[in-house]
Amino acid sequence: MTDQDIRAIDRELGRLLAGGAERPGHLALNDHRDLWSAFTLSVEGGKRFRPALLIAAHRELGGHRHAAAIQVGAAIELLHTAFVVQDDVIDGDLVRRGVPNLSGTFAQDAQRRGASPLGARRYGDAAGILGGDLGLLAAFRAVTRCDAPAPVIERLLDLLESTVHASAAGELADVRLQLGVGRTSAALEDALAVAELKTAVYSFQLPLHAGALLADATPEQLSALDEIGGLLGIGFQLFDDLLGVFGEESRTGKSNLGDLREGKRTALLAHASTTPEWSELQTLVGRDDLGPEEGRRARALLTRSGSRAWTEDLARWHVTTAVESAARHTLPATLVAAMRGATDTILCTADRTLLPLDADDPAPVHRTTRTGQPA
Repeated sequence: MTDQDIRAIDRELGRLLAGGAERPGHLALNDHRDLWSAFTLSVEGGKRFRPALLIAAHRELGGHRHAAAIQVGAAIELLHTAFVVQDDVIDGDLVRRGVPNLSGTFAQDAQRRGASPLGARRYGDAAGILGGDLGLLAAFRAVTRCDAPAPVIERLLDLLESTVHASAAGELADVRLQLGVGRTSAALEDALAVAELKTAVYSFQLPLHAGALLADATPEQLSALDEIGGLLGIGFQLFDDLLGVFGEESRTGKSNLGDLREGKRTALLAHASTTPEWSELQTLVGRDDLGPEEGRRARALLTRSGSRAWTEDLARWHVTTAVESAARHTLPATLVAAMRGATDTILCTADRTLLPLDADDPAPVHRTTRTGQPA
C-alpha cells in the first residue's frame, strides 16, 4: 500500500468517525461523546495491515474500483478496532500497547469519580462492549455506501456477515476451551480451529476476498485467496500466541504473564500438555497470582519441552506455505510478491519481538516436528 493509499484510508476513516460523532443528533449525551471519542482514539495508530491486503488484492487482480477499495478498507479497519475493543473485554485486559485501552480508560475514570473497583470494572467492560457495537455498525454502514455496483455490495455484506459470525464462534470457543468445557482429546485441532475462526477469517481471508470481489475476480481466484488467507492467518495467530508468553514486553506493550495466568488453551499449551514437563507446568498456568519468577519457570518448561520451538516451526510452516500456495495458483506475479511481503512482515516482527530462546532456561531445547515427535 502506497503512502497515498494510507492517507486516503485515514481520510476515509476520519470521515466515517466524524459521521458517527453526529449520529445521535439532538439526543446526544456526554456519554456518547466520550464513548465515541474513545473508540476514535482506538482507531488511531494502527498499521492498516488489513486495508493494505485488500488494496493489494484489488490492484494486482486488475481492479478499477479504487474509491470503493479505500472505502471498504476503512470499513474493515473499523471492524478490526471493534473486535479488538471487545476482545479486550473478553480477555479481561485493561491495557493495550502499554497504555489503558478503551475499557481501561473508562474504568480509571469511574474510579477517579469514586466508584468501587468492581463497579469501575463493570463500567469499563460496558464501555468496551458498547463501543465495539458502535464500531461494527459503522463498518457495515460504510460497506453499504461504498462506490460499487449493488450486486457487489450484496456479496460484500454477505462476506462481512459470515466473517462476524465466524469470529464470534471463534471467540466463544476460545473461552470455552480455556474453561475446559467440552474440551476434546484433540486439543491441538481445537486450538488451530480457534486460530482460524478468530484471526484467519477476519484478518486475512476477509480483506483478500473483499479486494478480489471489488476486482470481479474469478471463483478460482477467490478460492485460492481464501486458502492463502487461512494459512497466513493461522501462522499469524500462532506467532501471536508465542508473543503472549515469550514476547519482549518493551516491544509488545503488554505483559507476557497474561496468557499464562488465563491458562489460554493455545497450540503452545496443547503441545506442552503432551510432554513430560506438563505435570509441573500445569501447576503454574491458569493461576491469577502467577508472578514474574513463576512466569520465568513456566517459560523455561515450555522451552525445555520443545513446545516453543514446535509452535514456532508450525507458525513458520503456515506462512511460508501460504506463499507457495500463492505461486501455485493462477494469481498475478505481483500479487504473489505482495503475499511474500506480508509473510516477511510477520516473520520479521516475530524475530524482532520474541525473547531469545535461552532467556529463561539455559537447558538444551528439544526440537520437534509438526507432528509433535522429536526431530
